[in-house]
Amino acid sequence: MHTLAQLASGELKGIKRLTISEELTAFPDAIFTLADTLEVLDLSGNKLSQLPSNFSSLTKLKLLFLTSNEFEQVPAVIAASPQLEMISFKSNKLKTVATGSLPVRTRWLILTDNQITSLPEDMGSLTRLQKLALAGNKLSALPISMANCSNLELARLSANEFTQFPDWLFQLPKLAWLAVAGNPTAADNKVSLAKTQPAEPMQSVPLADIQLGQVIGQGASGVIYSAKWLNQPQSLKGTAANIAVKLFKGEVTSDGYPSDELACCLQAGVQNNLIKVVAQIKDAGKLGLVMELIPSSFANLGLPPSLDTCTRDTFVKGQELSLEQVLLVLMQMAAAMAHLHKNGVSHGDVYAHNTMINSQADMLFGDFGAASNLLRLPLLQREAMESIEVRALGCLIEDLLDNRLAQRTELSEIVIKLELLAEDCLQTRSALRPRFSEVLSQLKTLQDKRLNLASYSEK
Repeated sequence: MHTLAQLASGELKGIKRLTISEELTAFPDAIFTLADTLEVLDLSGNKLSQLPSNFSSLTKLKLLFLTSNEFEQVPAVIAASPQLEMISFKSNKLKTVATGSLPVRTRWLILTDNQITSLPEDMGSLTRLQKLALAGNKLSALPISMANCSNLELARLSANEFTQFPDWLFQLPKLAWLAVAGNPTAADNKVSLAKTQPAEPMQSVPLADIQLGQVIGQGASGVIYSAKWLNQPQSLKGTAANIAVKLFKGEVTSDGYPSDELACCLQAGVQNNLIKVVAQIKDAGKLGLVMELIPSSFANLGLPPSLDTCTRDTFVKGQELSLEQVLLVLMQMAAAMAHLHKNGVSHGDVYAHNTMINSQADMLFGDFGAASNLLRLPLLQREAMESIEVRALGCLIEDLLDNRLAQRTELSEIVIKLELLAEDCLQTRSALRPRFSEVLSQLKTLQDKRLNLASYSEK
């Protein structure tokens, strides 16, 4: 964090990233003294509502964060910024996005938690767009031109006012992470939809019955704590006293409504690789989930995307897995996803950073913040959603082969077949991608082959 005093004194001359939060009501002119070097400007948490007309003179600027300010419209001056490609107006007072107000280089656009009722028809000109966050607005339609956004990989449309979604959305060639929960979509199969409602609601517990410990994780929708029961419910007697608690950050998160996350957790049911939810917290404005505590022997398979990677996870160099471990992780993920889709749930966030493994490559998968109830969609869109998530699995296969597999060249035959499987999952024609059940079958065949090769080599 920097200060206006530092900026005014010239102390910050030559920096590439500037962060100031001092309840600013006007854009500081002194920022223009950094025009030759400034690439990231973060003025989140201020009271800005306008940008100066010469804003585009910040010619090196690539990333602009204006989260939690008071903008009522996207300032058209940013469109002329020659290098600007990531923009956040999250949690402002936006009502409109005017035609021509977004830079054509836009790659990552965050408009979460505003009051936007429509998007401009020229959204389709943003052909570089990869990541689009629109949760928590008042949208009921998307511009038809967005069918041209052929590089879009992640879209958050939750917590809006869509009664239906266009078919072209589900056919975008690179879309892999899509969230559509929290919209008044009309199910075309009310009988099946009724079956997803749990026979008994998840038990609610007061936060006072739980002692929170240290933070053990944090995502778009909430913060996860280690915890223990102070007053364990009778129905959970005999289960572990040590638990994990996820407390949601607000009524609307980057992914959607916390209540939809809870509902999808219940609908998902029990599966060996899914982190088990045992209770919910609805207490004095706090909403959260009580989950089984993951053993300390488990660690994250990957780290979240960076500003540079945009949609793809990052990894710590040197943390390698054997081919057997990679195969086992992928098999477990395919099994978990097949289970979810059988139960009418999409996950929306199939990533290594939401996956935990131990040294035996046992896998646990969680974070349903971007999950959606598929039974609220027409049949063709439900099927297309599986293809979208199969593409996400293809990205995961690529990421593990590129970043975590040890001795890749010595195991070429099976690795090549894994690469071919990833290519199938990543096909731009979604209808040609395999189903999760088919992916699982292929992975099992590769595992058997690897085991046979290992057995033969030991003789």
